[in-house]
Amino acid sequence: MKKYFIMLFATMIVVSASAQEPKWQDLFNGRNLRGWTKLNGTAEYKVQDKTITGISRMGTPNTFLATNKMYGDFILEFDFKVDDGLNSGVQFRSNSLKEYNNGRVHGYQFEIDPSDRAWTGGIYDEARRGWLYPLTYNPIGQKAFKHNQWNKARIEAIGNSIRTWVNGVPCADLLDDMTKTGFIALQVHAINKEELVGKTVSWRNIRILTDDLDKFKTRENIDGIVQMNTIANTISDREAREGWKLLWDGKTTNGWRGAKLDGFPEKGWVVDNGVLKVLKGTGGESTNGGDIITTRLYKNFMLKVDFKITEGANSGIKYFVDPTLNKGAGSAIGCEFQILDDKNHPDAKLGVNGNRTLGSLYDLIPAPADKPFRPGFFNTAMIVVKGNHVEHWLNGVKIIEYERNNQEWNALVDYSKYKDWPNFGNYEEGYILLQDHGDEVWFQNIKIKELE
Repeated sequence: MKKYFIMLFATMIVVSASAQEPKWQDLFNGRNLRGWTKLNGTAEYKVQDKTITGISRMGTPNTFLATNKMYGDFILEFDFKVDDGLNSGVQFRSNSLKEYNNGRVHGYQFEIDPSDRAWTGGIYDEARRGWLYPLTYNPIGQKAFKHNQWNKARIEAIGNSIRTWVNGVPCADLLDDMTKTGFIALQVHAINKEELVGKTVSWRNIRILTDDLDKFKTRENIDGIVQMNTIANTISDREAREGWKLLWDGKTTNGWRGAKLDGFPEKGWVVDNGVLKVLKGTGGESTNGGDIITTRLYKNFMLKVDFKITEGANSGIKYFVDPTLNKGAGSAIGCEFQILDDKNHPDAKLGVNGNRTLGSLYDLIPAPADKPFRPGFFNTAMIVVKGNHVEHWLNGVKIIEYERNNQEWNALVDYSKYKDWPNFGNYEEGYILLQDHGDEVWFQNIKIKELE
């Protein structure tokens, strides 16, 4: 009897331990590509030594090897190795729909990037919005990838939370709700140089977990890396802990007024399904509803504003605004993060060296021509003010930084359209402004974190 109970107890321990183990499913059988389909391009995929290898080829667009099965919430792990010079990635929650660019694969991508940029583990939105989580947000994550060696990747896509790791190092922490389900696909990127022909990227040990995700998701604190929340007009728990607040609530006009009014403009601006829209007017400055400003002043801060440009549109986000300076026609005066359709608005060709283009410090400092703009989608502008140091960011990439309240700054202002405004850009604090320039532009997800 004693032996029976010992054996029963041992069996219970084994069963209990088994119940706690994750039920991984292999996506690759190690022998052939059964369960996978090639999409869009003609690059080659072959199987050897329990490894899938993609081989680059000239004259073809991006080529994807996609699972035949669709996945929603999951934890995905795989090993990967890539030749230097070849960009690649792994798609997830991705789709190929006839009605979308004639079947072009689109959706989230775990980036594989052996270049000096070092964004492996970042999150890219293939054929849609572009970069959602570039590793400019995470310098430590940029060091996780190992050149010419096998690397281990982990993706946790659970609800609106998407997190990535490379070799155990946290790389991306994204909240996004655009796509809930889709296939997983391996990418061989298009090439345009002969010396890249025949370069390879390889994957092995590809496995997925779809059950009991809350039990097996990573629980370690990754607050050390930036969390990006693209879900409109929301503050995540982590953002709240870090001091972020909505500057616009997504529903009302609370917290804003006309720059030259006591209240909010009665025309020219509307709140429409979570989007704050400045409406089409005559194309002039403040000739329709007029600019709107916050109802309080701000000093040191990080400001994020998602904006979407209609064709040919002009607008701007201003800071250090003094609405009493310009009592006549036109816009209120302040430093401006320019919002502009560079391709279709004539103002892009005015000014000096492109200092009136999208993302520029308007009429003062030009943004680079290769800035990461997403035509047709919302883009994220971020303005950081720490004393006299100011930065402009666009979609996670810093495009401008400058120092104010010094001789160089004052000389720059003296050669701009602001030369006649006293102490321009040198105020300790000011209002934040969204500009009416007579064109329709959409705003959402306006949030701020005040700094000491």
